[in-house]
Amino acid sequence: MAVDLLLGLQWGDEGKGKIVDVLTKNYDIIARFQGGPNAGHTLEFDGIKHVLHTIPSGIFHETAVNIVGNGVVIDPVIFKKELDNLKKFNLDIKSKLFISRKAHLILPTHRLLDAASETSKGKAKIGSTLKGIGPTYMDKTGRNGMRVGDLEFSDWKEKYRALANKHEAMISFYNVEIQYDLKELEADFFKAVEELKKLTFIDSEEYIFNAQREGKKILAEGAQGSLLDIDFGTYPFVTSSNTTAAGACTGLGVAPNKIGGVLGIFKAYTTRVGSGPFPTELFDADGETMAKVGNEFGATTGRPRRCGWLDLIALKYAVEINGVTELMMMKADVLSGFETLKVCTAYNYKGKQIKHLPYSIEPEYVTPVYTEMKGWAKDLTTLSKSEELPDTLIDYIKFLEKELEVPIKIVSVGPDRTQTIYR
Repeated sequence: MAVDLLLGLQWGDEGKGKIVDVLTKNYDIIARFQGGPNAGHTLEFDGIKHVLHTIPSGIFHETAVNIVGNGVVIDPVIFKKELDNLKKFNLDIKSKLFISRKAHLILPTHRLLDAASETSKGKAKIGSTLKGIGPTYMDKTGRNGMRVGDLEFSDWKEKYRALANKHEAMISFYNVEIQYDLKELEADFFKAVEELKKLTFIDSEEYIFNAQREGKKILAEGAQGSLLDIDFGTYPFVTSSNTTAAGACTGLGVAPNKIGGVLGIFKAYTTRVGSGPFPTELFDADGETMAKVGNEFGATTGRPRRCGWLDLIALKYAVEINGVTELMMMKADVLSGFETLKVCTAYNYKGKQIKHLPYSIEPEYVTPVYTEMKGWAKDLTTLSKSEELPDTLIDYIKFLEKELEVPIKIVSVGPDRTQTIYR
């Protein structure tokens, strides 16, 4: 059985958590394949808002198994907090949540390294979430990292101490003021590790092989967005993992010829958190309206999101590098009330008009070229059927489908799982 992928196609915050929650009823297994607690996947149902950082978004469904794959980096302290928040829902975590032994651990000193590195950059900072993600992936590629499977061996604390000592030496190299009490941080870390060890550790690639042989339906859940991919994103203002479809192969051990549908999620407009270029960013009343109506604040950091019109050049790029087979458009309701909508359909790049994503989209090189369309005034949040959507929204959808050459199968008209329209 092929594995379906669900990916964000912009700079993250597209609404992946909601869609995974909506689609989980169709799958036996939900598996996170990259990223870590820098992700903030928001789910809303029964009047309750949930934010998950590392745990897959299918956790609230009774029948689904949730896997944290080998490509994910795990902070035991944050993971424990997530588990504590789930206790009141009486979920069978032991049988519903499995962790890959090959997933890497975020140490307290990884977070300190992250803070020291970002502080040292001054105005050139990349907008890190300061969760220790980058330093953990650096240790992974540098072959120094600690993995979940190490916790099953008696010498894991010795491995921890050697790596933490190395990190402290590196922190001093940055020559910046970082105030911390490592013993206090370690007390929380060791306590959280003991809770983590109560969960089920698995050889996740073998588990997924067997599930495929048995014909089980698997959905791979991505974090962040394609434009934050370490290779294909707006480098260096990117995350530290491969957020694109290729990352699912390495992050779960799924062979490329076993990938099925690739489900791409995007907002009806564009947002970005932190630093980095953003050609269609708005600094006017329209941008303020998007931010206010869309409640555009990062689910992990609480930072305000920068808002702008839909960038079709960047979106088409993401569709192509991922091989997207169907699309889901989120937050269509936020654009209600705009008399005119703009869509970026080309760039002026170094004096030439182009229709592809160039090497640099910094503002000194790129100016967006817009196509204007009529907006809609209708409140979409109470709609439940495709036929109820206003004609101008249908025109907007059809225009995007023609440009992207991929069908838009779902239109989200609100944060709740019930506010989802199938086309």
